[in-house]
Amino acid sequence: MPENVAPSAEPQAPQTVTRAHLIDWLRRLHATITEHRGYLTELDSAIGDGDHGANMQRGLDAVAEQLDNAPATIDELLKQVGMTLVTSVGGASGPLFGTFFLRAGVTAGAETEIDATTLAAALRAGLDGVSARGKASANDKTMLDAMIPAVEAFERAASDQAAAQAPTPAQAPTADQAAAAAAAAAAAAAGRDATAPMLARKGRASYLGERSIGHIDPGAASTALLFESLAEALAN
Repeated sequence: MPENVAPSAEPQAPQTVTRAHLIDWLRRLHATITEHRGYLTELDSAIGDGDHGANMQRGLDAVAEQLDNAPATIDELLKQVGMTLVTSVGGASGPLFGTFFLRAGVTAGAETEIDATTLAAALRAGLDGVSARGKASANDKTMLDAMIPAVEAFERAASDQAAAQAPTPAQAPTADQAAAAAAAAAAAAAGRDATAPMLARKGRASYLGERSIGHIDPGAASTALLFESLAEALAN
């Protein structure tokens, strides 16, 4: 290496999540739902109405159409996504995923970028909204079985990273959002897979009784894609 030439720095993971990151998240979610539509349909055909893939595709198509003219602040962006899903997705998925984004938007606030603590709080608010609206909890074989561990993993990662830093009086601690989102995506995938041996206690799948055992919940599968897309957006 020539003298006096410093080596190039490694790309730094984002320490805040911007509106642009979230728009990228939504574009990636649209793409992966499109890619996995058949898979989601197959899962739902086993224990539901067989329309989860089509419903999610329709909702994310509508979301994607609005992204070129998305609102200027994170709260309005996420609330717009939530209302679009509520009004365009059939079945239970629209109200549940819509509630997730609506509640997350309210908590994120009228900002153009947010830190790890705020993003964790927004994800928690979305989770609490889904739980309240669906009247479900862990181990009911629903989307919450992927969402609960994902949000908890994000919270732990963000908290651990912030605590490991020693902030100066003029600077609050920050966390590696990409690492926290990657932990959330891994937890969501594990939660999705864990629904297979469960007995469904909520939704249409609960009507099948023991016949629901042995099948992955389609809502948990699409929730895993939601967090996978977030991790990809923050890693890039």
